[in-house]
Amino acid sequence: MEREKSKALLADSGLFYAAAIWGSTFFIVKNALDGIDPIVMVAFRFLLAGVILLGYLIYKKKNIFADLKIAFFLSVILCLLYIPQTVGLKYTTASNSGFITGLFVAFIPIFSRLIFKVKPNLMEMIASVVSLLGLWILTGGMRDINFGDALTLLAAVTYALHVLYSDKYMKQGIDPVVISCQQFLIVGLLSLSYALIFGLPLQITTTYAFNATIFLAIFPTLSAFLIQMFAQKIRPPLRVSLIFALEPVVAALFAWTIGGEAIITHRAVGGGFIFMALIISGLPVSLLRRNK
Repeated sequence: MEREKSKALLADSGLFYAAAIWGSTFFIVKNALDGIDPIVMVAFRFLLAGVILLGYLIYKKKNIFADLKIAFFLSVILCLLYIPQTVGLKYTTASNSGFITGLFVAFIPIFSRLIFKVKPNLMEMIASVVSLLGLWILTGGMRDINFGDALTLLAAVTYALHVLYSDKYMKQGIDPVVISCQQFLIVGLLSLSYALIFGLPLQITTTYAFNATIFLAIFPTLSAFLIQMFAQKIRPPLRVSLIFALEPVVAALFAWTIGGEAIITHRAVGGGFIFMALIISGLPVSLLRRNK
């Protein structure tokens, strides 16, 4: 029993790290886009993370082709998360992007019901309504919504799908290191192929963009995703989503401080509602488990 508690605590600690490191990247990515195309950035960061992990797997003599169909499926979802989110940051603020991405928690009970036939409870439905209210306030009643916000909303949808399907496959016993490496390489190759087909510039023109790409590959991509995969072997998806509720808060704090973005009242209030919804959506799960 104590061992299980220790494993759960370690998994939660890792998820908190992942949420914090992902939250810190929004303003970094936005500032780096002055020196690199967003799709090329996605390609380079994932390819670098994949190559590093591939070297480790070859050294360990692991089968890098195991469960490749599942990896490709998850990679397509991941592409539809990172490409819209990264492109969206060219047109919206880092704080907006963080809060809208955080809406993925509201989509988790919806997709759980539609895809996995798990009925959401009352608090999860309330959380969805509160998060939509927050989005409405954040975007000025949809008057202030821009192309970047719309792209980021797509990223929130695919984020939820990735968490849910990762949970499904991790609990089937798939190797988290192998599946992570496969996803990194496939996302990187798909993004690079798109860039080459449409003639996007492959050059990195600023030192900041180069350093940012290296940082993004090693920390939020390689380390944080690996931790997520390991944690989802033992933690339920709603618990994971509750911890990831920290991500938009960290994103806003970094954007409003180090990132130098102005705090706009209605956006801060809307973001507050979204964060409140994220907390509400996870409360019933933790309370029910505590009472068992």
